[in-house]
Amino acid sequence: MNGADILCETLLANGIDTCFANPGTSEMHFVAALDRQPGMRCVLGLSEGVVTGAADGYARMAGKPAVTLLHTGPGLANGLANMHNARRARSPMVNVVGDHASYHLQHDAPLTSDIDGLARPMSHWVGRIEGVGDLRVRTEAAIRAALTGAGGIATLILPADAAWSAASGGAPEAILRPRPDPVDGQRVDAAARALGNGRPTTILVTGTALRAGPLEVLDRISQKTGARVMAQQANGRMQRGAGRVALDRVPYVIDQALAAFAGTEQVILVGAKAPVGFFAYPGKPGSLLPEGCSVIEIAGPDGDLPAAVEALAEAVGAFEAPPARLAGREMPDLPGGALTPDAIAIALARIMPDQAIVCDESVTSGRDFFRSTYGAAPHDFLQLTGGAIGIGIPMATGAAIACPDRKVIGLQADGSGMYTLQGLWTQARENLDVVTIIFANRRYQILHGELKNVGAGNPGENARRMLDLDRPTLDWVNLARGMGVEAARATTAGTFHDLLQAACRHRGPFLIEAVI
Repeated sequence: MNGADILCETLLANGIDTCFANPGTSEMHFVAALDRQPGMRCVLGLSEGVVTGAADGYARMAGKPAVTLLHTGPGLANGLANMHNARRARSPMVNVVGDHASYHLQHDAPLTSDIDGLARPMSHWVGRIEGVGDLRVRTEAAIRAALTGAGGIATLILPADAAWSAASGGAPEAILRPRPDPVDGQRVDAAARALGNGRPTTILVTGTALRAGPLEVLDRISQKTGARVMAQQANGRMQRGAGRVALDRVPYVIDQALAAFAGTEQVILVGAKAPVGFFAYPGKPGSLLPEGCSVIEIAGPDGDLPAAVEALAEAVGAFEAPPARLAGREMPDLPGGALTPDAIAIALARIMPDQAIVCDESVTSGRDFFRSTYGAAPHDFLQLTGGAIGIGIPMATGAAIACPDRKVIGLQADGSGMYTLQGLWTQARENLDVVTIIFANRRYQILHGELKNVGAGNPGENARRMLDLDRPTLDWVNLARGMGVEAARATTAGTFHDLLQAACRHRGPFLIEAVI
């Protein structure tokens, strides 16, 4: 037994049985140790952004961390963007980053870098193995950090000599999962008093408060007090569809968001942050709340959010209110003619199967997805949380591995899809049940809008060359087929409807290039 074996066994003892990997030479002893562990599922990603993004999607649906295997500092750096998204989603993740043997660092070999420094901004916890003797303790600390609160990003740096050195010791034991922060009765009382003062109030929620049960309790609070309930703009996971409470998110567009809060005098936060603009814009405020709006935090992101919602309901007598208002199975009529984002959303509302998982990185094109899908079949909605594009295809990949019995539908903008196109290959290799819908507008549409938002006017030739994806246009059908994924193109609403219907009946990966 060597240090790498100790690492593998400690992970498995704590239920971490899926490894998303892109290894190199420094990690070969860990690769060999994984090879001796049939209980560990190893999934190869052809870029580190796929690896960390898939670990994010897996954690959001499995409710537990996967382990990633990354090659030294440059490999970690390639995965940092989707670690950032996972950090914003509060997805639990354990990253194992290989490093040179400790005695080799003095030579400043080409791959030598400050791994600790690279990891720290995107991690809640960073630890380095000093020797084989502390490997089990440090691995347990990493797991504990990943499981703390709502979830954390733990990065464990593994020198090659610690992995290959002989080790001894008994079988590892499972650590106790840290409990969430308890409900603070004083905060609950303050929120209950605010809800009774008659002022226009918004209850802003995220995290586990966006599951079906807590949402029903929140709706009863809304009926009892007259408060509006909204989800924050970006959320790791949200349960939606027929038979569940229909909930809106804070709008992304700054003017729409300011209008949404224009009459709000107090905000109650359940795990959420006070709403701010995604960016700063000339002449517009950073906070979305009116001046003088009171903010009351009933529970932070690491709190027991369902328990906080229950406590607030008790405090305001919400269980005396009528049962929650649940969305009905109402389907809008399918439009004909040219394919539009609205037509795509309506087709999804009509066709998506029960308990589908929708992974959204449609960016601009899918911004109104909620409007047409309140009455769709019950589904989980996962979205881009940190603003770093390139999460959609990997997130869908990880979600499909976590939930192999559920259909995963990826809503993917064409520009951001090119960041982690390689994730399609992983879907094909693992035969994952994922339908990817490419919103092919052949431009960074969001940036066309942002150019106007900052007052720069309409794009000229140089700006268009930086914002448009043409000359040549991307051929997503052939790109997907090159990765081993069956694909087809739709240019009309009717063709798209038929393709989506066939794809949802088919098992395995399929891509639809939706030309809009």
